[in-house]
Amino acid sequence: MKFLFDLFPVILFFIAFKAFDVYVATLVVIVATVAQVAFIWLKHRKVGAIQWTSLAMVSFLGTATILLHDESFIKWKPTILYWLFAGTIFVADRFFKRNVIRKMLEEQVRLPDPLWRKLANAWTLFFLSMGCLNLYVAFNFSTDAWVNFKLFGGMGLLIAFIVAQAVFLAKYMEPEHEENT
Repeated sequence: MKFLFDLFPVILFFIAFKAFDVYVATLVVIVATVAQVAFIWLKHRKVGAIQWTSLAMVSFLGTATILLHDESFIKWKPTILYWLFAGTIFVADRFFKRNVIRKMLEEQVRLPDPLWRKLANAWTLFFLSMGCLNLYVAFNFSTDAWVNFKLFGGMGLLIAFIVAQAVFLAKYMEPEHEENT
């Protein structure tokens, strides 16, 4: 359910684009992202860095898209976000000796230190590649193709990457202990 909640603005962007155009869809994604962050704040009294970053980027690039009537601004948003993820993972690991992927997964998976670094490198390369792929699709295909790729292609590649990671990590997963009653 959280996955769908996280996709809420993208799904509304897709629907608004199909019903209207990229400018209406951009306005819709700005409003949806504001609503999403407001909901998170009201429910938890805390909003994560990813949501704040996404809100700032969609607000800035979306506003530029609408005011300048130039869809290239909103097309850059996924790439910037992907590259921020890649940069965060890389910089945290290399310069601060903090493995972001390890922090997220170490409760479920026990890995030797070299594998944690390989995992961080894999995610860094994945996000760098996704940013490049977004730019390629955004500026070499129609806006309609880019919108379809943004929802279905991007999510499909992310799911495929996560499944590949899960298969690789399965042998390191901690078995759940069953209680005898």
